[in-house]
Amino acid sequence: MTSVEERRIVIRNSHGENLVGILLETGSKDLVIICHGFQSKKERIPMVTLATTLGREGISAFRFDFAGNGESEGSFMYGNYRREAEDLRAVVRHFRKNQRLITAIVGHSKGGNVVLLYSSKYNDLPTVINISGRFHLEKGMEGRLGKDFLQRIKQNGFIDVKNREGQFEYRVTQESLMDRLTTDIRAACLSIDQNCRVLTIHGSMDKIVPAKDALEFARFIRNHKLRIIEGADHEYTAHQDELATVVLDFVKAVREDRNSAERLQSCERAVNFIKARI
Repeated sequence: MTSVEERRIVIRNSHGENLVGILLETGSKDLVIICHGFQSKKERIPMVTLATTLGREGISAFRFDFAGNGESEGSFMYGNYRREAEDLRAVVRHFRKNQRLITAIVGHSKGGNVVLLYSSKYNDLPTVINISGRFHLEKGMEGRLGKDFLQRIKQNGFIDVKNREGQFEYRVTQESLMDRLTTDIRAACLSIDQNCRVLTIHGSMDKIVPAKDALEFARFIRNHKLRIIEGADHEYTAHQDELATVVLDFVKAVREDRNSAERLQSCERAVNFIKARI
């Protein structure tokens, strides 16, 4: 049985803020990085479930809080997609310096958008898994901000979002709203290298991000696989095991293909060496 150890790791981002994460260490060189969604954190489902499932299979996993979320430093900001992609960049660079082989980046909800944006900009990782990401970022805001949010934010310069008890949660400024509205997910999808394998997973009963958004990712990403989990909601509340199995199977398949290619290259080198000696 694989020995698994949890380690708390702090990584400084490009803005000098400390990002806090939990490394589930199995001793494997392979590592999967897991990104949470909007107003979420590394302790929420499905992040913990995914890390635990990977760990049982001997694959190390790192889940962390973006700046302004959970234990990480910084102020929470609405929008912020591209800046969170840079937080992910800091995490990738940290583990690369420690000789880890990053097999995949996985993002849930807003985190799904972040891993796609990262891949479109850096194109340096073989596998991206987008769980319930939103394709149309111009939609889905009325539920949190109200139907007249554009008029109100133009008038006041900001909107204060409150919870059901009427308590203040966060402020949406005109600048942060425009950050979301100017983040072009379609262009990002088209920019992802064709050698990068992308898996999109979505729940058929998702009431936060409609499942039809998943079909848009399938239209614009070249090397793409789509999996709809029937009956699942946005957080896969009653479908944690099924979600984790889909992610695990995809990561294992990519890893096996890589190992097969490495074995083939090793054989070719051996044959070429023998030919050179004859």
